[in-house]
Amino acid sequence: MRTVWLASYPKSGNTWFRMLLANLSAQNGTPADINDLPERDGIASARAPFDYLTLIDSGLLSHDEIDTLRPRVYEALARPGAAADAGSRVRFAKVHDAYLHTPKGEPLLAGRKGGDGAIVIVRDPRDVASSLAHHWKVSTGDAIAFMAKQDAALCARPGRLDNQFRQKLRGWSDHIGGWLDQTDIPVHLVRYEDMLTGTEAVLREALVFAQRDASAEQIAGAVALASFPRLQAQERAKGFREGPRPYPDGRFFRRGEAGAWRDELTAEEVARIERDHAPMMRRLGYELAVPARLACAG
Repeated sequence: MRTVWLASYPKSGNTWFRMLLANLSAQNGTPADINDLPERDGIASARAPFDYLTLIDSGLLSHDEIDTLRPRVYEALARPGAAADAGSRVRFAKVHDAYLHTPKGEPLLAGRKGGDGAIVIVRDPRDVASSLAHHWKVSTGDAIAFMAKQDAALCARPGRLDNQFRQKLRGWSDHIGGWLDQTDIPVHLVRYEDMLTGTEAVLREALVFAQRDASAEQIAGAVALASFPRLQAQERAKGFREGPRPYPDGRFFRRGEAGAWRDELTAEEVARIERDHAPMMRRLGYELAVPARLACAG
């Protein structure tokens, strides 16, 4: 069985991509339950697989002690028959961690022993900033500052036991660069914007990379069942456990658009993001709105 990481910076489309995958196996035209995905525990930062496989209560360990042991867990999960769905040829696992190394110097995700490849999902950082601010209920300025921090991390607050492990993100640019430039496993790049304009084609190409078989009918059906209006309808009806809290104020499946930043960010905020991330934006094909000389001067 192959393990393929779904790697992304938060709010870049990872959850939507997982919904598309879940709906490949939908039966009788019934969409997958957004709160009961088949691989709902398939996230690299989940505590349960770690505790089960190491026989250690992760709540008793420090962040660094956990990181030192995490490669062993991913190696074990990648072994034939180890996953819950042992009959599947491909296991997809969500990961927000940057591609980093443990305190002992080995890849946190165990390199080729832990995964066969990674689908790296990226999104225009201007839309990421706006979405982060909404999801975390912080100011856009705070979200932009977080995206530039080299020590940015999720679930890392002291004195608190989160339901997931600490996930070191680094800055938005370095997070993506780390995944694209590592040489341990092959990568396949997916842009959120391309998912919106050519969902079937993007999904088909990603499945070919992952070596996951799916017919044209299955792909078309998954795209229809995981459309944003359908996902939004499910969230309105029963909430979404990964969504912002508290309900009903927050919505996870919010706009599902590209370029929403144009009416959600100020010119100053746009310039700040582009000043922080212009090289990576150009590398990924995101056109700058502010002339480079002005962004640098800001």
